[in-house]
Amino acid sequence: MTTIDIPADSPYGLSNLPYGVFSPTGAPARVGVRIADAVVDLTATLGDDVFAHTALNPFMAQGPDAWADARARIIDLLSGDIPENAVYPLTDVTLHLPFEVADYVDFYASEHHATNLGRLFRPDSAALLPNWKNLPVGYHGRAGTVVVSGTDVIRPSGQQKAPAGDAPTFGPSRRLDIEAELGFVVGAGSAPGEPISPDSFADHVFGVVLVNDWSARDIQAWEYVPLGPFLGKSFATSVSAWVVPLAALEAARIPTPVQDPQPLPYLRGAQRWGLDVDLTVEWNGTPVSHPPYREMYWSGAQMLAHTTINGAHARTGDLFASGTISGPSHNERGSFIELSWGGTEPLDVGGRPSTFLEDYDEVVMTATAPGTDGIPIGFGEVRGRILPAPADAR
Repeated sequence: MTTIDIPADSPYGLSNLPYGVFSPTGAPARVGVRIADAVVDLTATLGDDVFAHTALNPFMAQGPDAWADARARIIDLLSGDIPENAVYPLTDVTLHLPFEVADYVDFYASEHHATNLGRLFRPDSAALLPNWKNLPVGYHGRAGTVVVSGTDVIRPSGQQKAPAGDAPTFGPSRRLDIEAELGFVVGAGSAPGEPISPDSFADHVFGVVLVNDWSARDIQAWEYVPLGPFLGKSFATSVSAWVVPLAALEAARIPTPVQDPQPLPYLRGAQRWGLDVDLTVEWNGTPVSHPPYREMYWSGAQMLAHTTINGAHARTGDLFASGTISGPSHNERGSFIELSWGGTEPLDVGGRPSTFLEDYDEVVMTATAPGTDGIPIGFGEVRGRILPAPADAR
């Protein structure tokens, strides 16, 4: 038996306990929980075969009572002695995509981000379109291209059209960007035709991940009218390897910003589901932005309510992301198109003037939120490196 030393200031203490899927060297993948800088094998310690799977989906599908019971058992377990063969140093395991993605929806929930892009793309018109403050705007993404942190991203190719060009051209994206986001993971699904109210959010959403929704802005600009993003977004979306349970975010819950006009009744709820989460974006090791999720106009609860109001049902493994998180200050913008103002104001990235991503650039996003014991909790990281487009696409 052994005990795990948990530093007093660890962002992965007993108030956090994020879930992930890991594999020790030469062994199959299984579900574990992170504590300090170790991973605890939940199959070996709790004796429940639901954790022997290569994804969190079977456990998440059991619903909120099972989630609460497991969390209580894990806290009790980690407060005492643990079988030594069930504890692995984080450096000795491989982390995998923590859940099988059923559907993927990406929203556009930051007023600051939407306003910035409106000013960039429509300088002679209102920054926000008329529907923006009446509903959470989103698009349906491609679940099969969601990848775990650390997966390299190949530069996408597609059609682009220069403003002064007569016709589109084809080639690798030259305006490759990031979007710093939070993602919400559905654990317990719903029946078709039964909308989920904002106050039922915690009955369905298991936890939260960090998301980098890679974006090819030049491909996106040519294709997005009239039906919205497609190839400019669907090539890759990276998520963190750890799912922070919603229960760990109790101390981070805050009101959303004032919503004016008042949303329609199906988007109103008595519970507060704004979240006080601070992100950091590093570009080749240089911190370039600190997006604040607390500024998001639409909450995750409202996003889920809007997703299901037309009768669509939620499924275990559904991922819906917030859209780019941006604040009112320049250093709080969650995308490079905003930080460089459309490429006209280069950033200093380790001494290199930069606007959009170059081959072999690496982006790392991290985040913290207030913990229930007063110690900030961590979300792990979402990391990705850009590889060149295939030779036949150049």
